Amino acid sequence: MRVTAGKYKNRRLQCPPGVIRPAMERMRVSLFSILGDLTGLSFLDVFSGSGIMCAEAASRGASRVSAVEKDFLKKRTITSNLSFIEEEKSIFIMDAFLFFRKFKGKDSYDVVYFDPPFPFKKKIEMLNMAYDNQFLNDNGRIVIHYPKEDEKRFEDMSPELEIADSRAYGRSMVKILRKKCPT
Repeated sequence: MRVTAGKYKNRRLQCPPGVIRPAMERMRVSLFSILGDLTGLSFLDVFSGSGIMCAEAASRGASRVSAVEKDFLKKRTITSNLSFIEEEKSIFIMDAFLFFRKFKGKDSYDVVYFDPPFPFKKKIEMLNMAYDNQFLNDNGRIVIHYPKEDEKRFEDMSPELEIADSRAYGRSMVKILRKKCPT
């Protein structure tokens, strides 16, 4: 795996032990192109795996990146993979639901990125929890990567969120959400 663009372009990252499904390079390039310039923004990667999304965000100007990963065996790899990043960084080795409960109202981000395992059944519940617990800045965006067969589940998403963009990458889908503008 390598960082695809920006300040840290072509930096190589390692895959951690255990089950991992890193974001495809083509999808990362497309997603960060859609997100645009991240200069000075904050980026939260939930289900971080290798930390590649934090590295990509920092490479494209994010001033602060945070990785949340439940699997303790991935900690050493994430720490190593993000060691070259000069920007502010945090690594939380804990369950994502616990993270959202523990830090409720204490910190918010410009981009909240979710890439849960495809079989994970509580994607929308977690997305809603991140929004309800104030992890999204007012002009922030939530990005979620999920399998095409989960498309119908978005009917249960918070009514205060709207879909800003949606893309397909083979079986993978990516939605970009934001707070609805008051009418």
